[in-house]
Amino acid sequence: MPPFPPLELEQVETKLFLEGVFRRYGYDFRQYAPASMKRRIHLCLQREELKTVSALQDRILHDPVCLERFLLTVTVNTTGMFRDPRFYIAFREIVTPLLRQYSGARIWHAGCSTGEEVYSMAILLREEGVYDQCQLYATDLSEAALGRAEEGVYSLSQMRGYSENYLSAGGKGSLAEYYTAAYGKAILHATLRRNVVFAQHNLTTDGSFNEFQVILCRNVMIYFDQSLQARVSRLFYDSLFPSGLLALGIREVLHSAPEGVHFEVLDNASRIYRKVG
Repeated sequence: MPPFPPLELEQVETKLFLEGVFRRYGYDFRQYAPASMKRRIHLCLQREELKTVSALQDRILHDPVCLERFLLTVTVNTTGMFRDPRFYIAFREIVTPLLRQYSGARIWHAGCSTGEEVYSMAILLREEGVYDQCQLYATDLSEAALGRAEEGVYSLSQMRGYSENYLSAGGKGSLAEYYTAAYGKAILHATLRRNVVFAQHNLTTDGSFNEFQVILCRNVMIYFDQSLQARVSRLFYDSLFPSGLLALGIREVLHSAPEGVHFEVLDNASRIYRKVG
């Protein structure tokens, strides 16, 4: 049998690699969008100074610390405080009036990465006067990302850059009011973590763990193939109260998933949906 061409060989290696990660650790990336996964694997190869996917598989299967580095490469996407300010304006105008109707509201931030968007939401809820009646659940696949999120410490230069986003998102004061600057770091005030629970959750394999008035999963499902998008959409549907709200990323369209028929659009530009079925 003639040898595989290099591209086909890498495809075989990648399939075996993802299967191995799933069987060894239970993390299932087999239904991630192939092009996106290929980019992340190549980035991981560069960081680990390896030449083949098979070599990466060997290292990860025998070194859980390497696995955690891989998880950070795969799961930590572009994020930042008040990213896409238009979404936060829409959330202030559409969602917070509904939250005021509840004596206690649960909000799930799925795929929270290193926490910048979770704290953005905590600030927004505080400024809108509903933070004390809300409980936020921030979950991610990566324990390392969750550790950074729970610390709530970011570079001061980043925070200064986020100030413009904050104001564009309808901020009612100064972002500097919410952190203490020290040694080039911005330490977010502990009050922003008071109503936040950080926990590990795998969207590809784990089930629902509560019922929520609001679920935010922004810029995560674009990395899944259609079958995995359908599974996660069903998970969110099962996890929402009747009339609960779901917020996705600007490039994510719920109606492409089977569960889309059970949601109505509240704001198409900001991808805010309401459960109706």
